[in-house]
Amino acid sequence: MVNPNSAQESNVQTSPTTTSGEVPPTPLRCLTGAAISAPITAAAYFLTTSIHQTFAAKPLVSDNMLALRLSALVRTLVLGVSTLATITFAIATLGLIGLAIQLMVQSGRNSSTPTPPES
Repeated sequence: MVNPNSAQESNVQTSPTTTSGEVPPTPLRCLTGAAISAPITAAAYFLTTSIHQTFAAKPLVSDNMLALRLSALVRTLVLGVSTLATITFAIATLGLIGLAIQLMVQSGRNSSTPTPPES
């Protein structure tokens, strides 16, 4: 099958790229990504605490041991996935902020280093 948009693609580049074709990170891009990731982290945290409180308020009641074990398994999986999402977005947010700081320090170092005179 032929892509109808393939003929319309242009090779015009609007940003500086590396040799592999990727756009290099900038502090602004990193902080923008962190600004997007931080509210997702907060939402996932509030969702996790809400799930935890709901599960704690409603204990499992059954005479069937299999039903109790499956219910506990499902509760553990739901809370675990929610916690994993929270931690993943939190680490991504902190990593992007750290990368932005590192890029700012490196650019400050490069601009303050005097260039050697040519012979």
